[in-house]
Amino acid sequence: MFEKILIANRGEIALRVIRACREMGIASVAVHSTADSDAMHVRMADEAICIGPPPSTQSYLHVPAIISACEISGADAIHPGYGFLSENAAFVQVVEDHDITFIGPSAEHIRLMGDKITAKETMKALGVPCVPGSEGGVPDLETARRVAEEIGFPVIVKATAGGGGRGMKLARTAADLESAFRTARAESKAAFGNDEVYLEKYLGAPRHIEIQVFGDGKGNAVHLGERDCSLQRRHQKVLEEAPSPALDAATRARIGQTCAEAIARIGYRGAGTIEFLYENGEFFFIEMNTRLQVEHPVTEAIFGVDLVREQIRVAAGLPLSFTQDELNLNGHAIEVRINAERLPNFTPCPGTVATYHAPGGLGVRMDSALYSGYRVPSHYDSLIAKLIVHGRDRPEALARLKRALGELIIDGVDSSVPLFHALLGEDEVLRGDYNIHWLEAYLARSVPG
Repeated sequence: MFEKILIANRGEIALRVIRACREMGIASVAVHSTADSDAMHVRMADEAICIGPPPSTQSYLHVPAIISACEISGADAIHPGYGFLSENAAFVQVVEDHDITFIGPSAEHIRLMGDKITAKETMKALGVPCVPGSEGGVPDLETARRVAEEIGFPVIVKATAGGGGRGMKLARTAADLESAFRTARAESKAAFGNDEVYLEKYLGAPRHIEIQVFGDGKGNAVHLGERDCSLQRRHQKVLEEAPSPALDAATRARIGQTCAEAIARIGYRGAGTIEFLYENGEFFFIEMNTRLQVEHPVTEAIFGVDLVREQIRVAAGLPLSFTQDELNLNGHAIEVRINAERLPNFTPCPGTVATYHAPGGLGVRMDSALYSGYRVPSHYDSLIAKLIVHGRDRPEALARLKRALGELIIDGVDSSVPLFHALLGEDEVLRGDYNIHWLEAYLARSVPG
C-alpha cells in the first residue's frame, strides 16, 4: 500500500481524497495555488505545497510543478480527483515515467476514451449500443451533408475532443447544418486545439443515464448501477439521482452487465463511467469518463461503498474488495450541485462567505470546502458544495433534500440554492418525469431569483 498520496486538485474533491487517505492510514499531500493558501484542503492535509500563482495553467495544470511537489514530499502516488489533469494521458505518462503511481486508468485507456470517435468505435465493437452517426470524423461540409441525409435530421455536430458542451451544435434541418458545422469546428479549435468533428442522430427527448463501472486492470470488472443526470443546463449536470426513476431492475442489470463486460475485456483499471442517452427503452452510448465523477456520492450512498478507497486499493495492485453479487442496491440518493452563482443569469459570484452552516441528520451528506470567512476565488469552477441525501425510497430522499436545503446557510455569496427550492415544487421533478431538455425549458419560462 502507498505511504503518501499527493492530491493534484483542490476544493471538495481534494478533501474527499484526504478523508479516504486518513481512514486508510495513508499520509496526504495537498498542492495549492497562492489563491488557495487559506483553502480547507490545505488545512486538512498532512502536508501542503504551493505550486504556483492563481491561474490554473500556472498551478493545478502545471505538470512540472506537480511532479516537483511529489519529489519534494516523497509522495509515491497521485490522485487527480476530477477535472484538471484527471483525464490527461500525457500527464499520466509523465507520472509513470517518474516511478509515481497514477491512481486511475492507464494512459492508453484515457487516450482510447478521450477521443469520442475512437471511444464510440471501441464500444460498438464491445457490444455496447451506440447512437447512429458518422463512421469517424467528418472532414468537410459536403461529407457532413451526406452523413446527415443518411441518418436523418435533426443531427448534432460534436467535437471529437469535446466536453462540457463545448464544440457541440444542433442542426434541426439541412438549412441549419452549415452554421452548426462551422461553429462547432471553430469552438473545438479554440477550446481543445483540435477542430475535428463528427455527426450523431439527435434524439428528441432522451434521459441522460450513466453506468458506474470499476475494473481491477486484470480482466475483472463490476458495475454499480446507474445514475440519472437528466436535469442539465447547457449540457452541465445540476441534479443527479440513483437509481433512475426510469429504469427497472431487469433493465439496470442488463445494461450494467454489458458495460462491466466491456471494460473487463479491455483490462480497464479503476473507476469509470459509461454515459448513455436513453429513449424509448433503448440505450445509446455517448462517451466514457475515465475518472471519478462529481456525482459519485449518490452511488456510494445506495451501495454503501467508498469509491475513492477502492481507487486507491486497485492502483496499489489489490483486487476489488467486492464482487458483483455482493453489490446490493439500498434505497435512493440524490445530489444537487451548489455553485457560487447569481440567479437568474447564473453568473459566477466569487466573494467572502460570511456565514456557513451545513445541514445534518440522518441520510444527509455535505461535500464542501466552505467555512465561515472563506474567500471563494474567481479563478476556478464555481462549484462550492454538493448536498447528497439518502432515503429508503425516492419520496423519502426528496423529503430529506427539502429539509436539508432548509437548514443550509451560505451567506455572503450568492448561490444556486434557490433553484433547488424551486425545483422541489415542480410536479415533473417530484414524479421523476423529465428529460435532458426539461430544465432548459423550465428556466426559459421561470428562473428563481
